[in-house]
Amino acid sequence: MNIEDLLREALSDMASEERPPQPGRFLQVNRGRSRHRGLALAAAAAVAVLTVGSTLVVQGLSSRTAAPGVLAGQGSGETRAETRITVTVNEGLRLSSVLKDLSTATGKPLKEFERAAKDGEALGLPAYAKGALEGFASPATYEVSPTSSPEEILAAMVTRFRSVAEDTNLVEGAKRVGRTPLEIMTIASIVQAESHDKRDMPKVARVVYNRLNRTPEMSLQMDSTVLYGLNKFGSRASYEDLTSRSPYNTYARLGLPPGPIGNPGDDAIKAALKPATGPWLFFVETDSKKGITKFTDSESEFFKLVEEFNKNRRTG
Repeated sequence: MNIEDLLREALSDMASEERPPQPGRFLQVNRGRSRHRGLALAAAAAVAVLTVGSTLVVQGLSSRTAAPGVLAGQGSGETRAETRITVTVNEGLRLSSVLKDLSTATGKPLKEFERAAKDGEALGLPAYAKGALEGFASPATYEVSPTSSPEEILAAMVTRFRSVAEDTNLVEGAKRVGRTPLEIMTIASIVQAESHDKRDMPKVARVVYNRLNRTPEMSLQMDSTVLYGLNKFGSRASYEDLTSRSPYNTYARLGLPPGPIGNPGDDAIKAALKPATGPWLFFVETDSKKGITKFTDSESEFFKLVEEFNKNRRTG
């Protein structure tokens, strides 16, 4: 069942009730109702969801779509118009940054968003997310009502993720490559962080898989995971950073980090599910101005690419 079907079912149920349901019930996703229906209601509580191209517009209910009395003036029979807020959640943002941006855009306290983000069950997160919103706050452009609560806004983002997961066949695709859905989202978040051009994403994903699948296993050695574990931002980890005992230090630890390091976009998820075919073990963005990234399976060639990067940086 896709997102449009979920919402049609939810709105149909609402229309058959004797009076408009109380907003609070929409967040109770496991009170005697199916998880899918509860999720649809969470998204529909104060927003209508419209798919527009590759983005999602989450719109506050207007007088055209609202149930009777939801936005109507008391006793006047008139409806009041809403000024909606447009928020663009960029691909690869960490959850901490997403919540700050949402707080700034809506004027609602950051603590309210942080509190809402901790209740994965109410937001409708899939079981494989293990209650953590990081990685599942789907990047898109959202249009929200000023009256929408942080819970409703975040639930709509999770609803959008579920739509992407269905479109990309995430669960079955993960099985095909021998990974769990959470591992796929973790790989996708790394691919998003390490790629400077979406055209390189399938190759970056292949590097991740080649390192994970190598015997003996290679460490991933991704600066992006190290920095995430230390709550630092940037593109390169320092020598001191690489000595950290964080579970996200993929220089010191084998395998994937515990979970996503950001919220990947659709292209990164697709790349994680269908990596390119190739022997590559290394990649270097040799020219940041031109956005050129080169791949190799040779360690000696890798060092040459690093020299090329340093040369371009000095002359840039």
